[in-house]
Amino acid sequence: MNDVKRVLFEQIKNFGTIIRISKYEERATYQSHYLGLVWQFLNPAIQIGIYYLVFGIGVNRGRLMEGTPYIIWMLIGIIAWFFINNSLLGGSNSIYSKVGMVSKMKFPVSILPTVNIASNFVSYRAMMGVLMASMFIFKVYPTIYWLQYVYYFICMMAFLFAFGILNSTITVLVRDYHIMLQSVLRLLFYLSGAIWNFQTLIQGEEHRWFIRVLELNPIYYIIEGFRDSFLSKAWFFEKGTQTIFFWSIITLIMIVGSHLHMKFRARFVDFI
Repeated sequence: MNDVKRVLFEQIKNFGTIIRISKYEERATYQSHYLGLVWQFLNPAIQIGIYYLVFGIGVNRGRLMEGTPYIIWMLIGIIAWFFINNSLLGGSNSIYSKVGMVSKMKFPVSILPTVNIASNFVSYRAMMGVLMASMFIFKVYPTIYWLQYVYYFICMMAFLFAFGILNSTITVLVRDYHIMLQSVLRLLFYLSGAIWNFQTLIQGEEHRWFIRVLELNPIYYIIEGFRDSFLSKAWFFEKGTQTIFFWSIITLIMIVGSHLHMKFRARFVDFI
């Protein structure tokens, strides 16, 4: 637990540095593009349009999803997925990609995964604005359930931070891990409920066990939590088993990731 405390303290102490570096990286990424930072919004918007045409109109044929227009139901899930996917992949490669800086840094290496999360947050914030406007257009108005969005947002950030520390460390030690993570995330896209509703897709009591297993997926817990909030479906404390399992997984990953990070970070340059 001392490793966890130290890593968390480093994030708090260097919060200003995290924000400054994330802003610098945003500008550096898109400085040679004519549209610049607009691509942070356009790129996910184009992908969302494609997914809606394929799954919303093609597969679902414009039908309501749980009494809600499919576009709203999908937006809630896929916006969260884009943020999670980009943060996991970017965070995994955050230390390895900064090989030229690792030996010269005047701040702890542990903040690099957090820098990546902060960089991706700009795009997430813009897409959430689109979601809010879309819900207003389709007459999905705020209710008291929206308050628990704060809880699920904290869940998402805790998930990304814990896995960011673990993934970035393992990627330095085992380079193949980043490629494997990319493949796993492609599979998880279809197993995390971003575009599919497993409750209606998988019918029959004999398949209930499979749905129970899918519900233990931390990403599924976060995405469904956002839908529970915005679509006024349920409170988080009504999902006792899933909530306990989620925070148990996050705690375990945080402990293991922090321990590995502190154990090997003095030798990161040697491994790279």
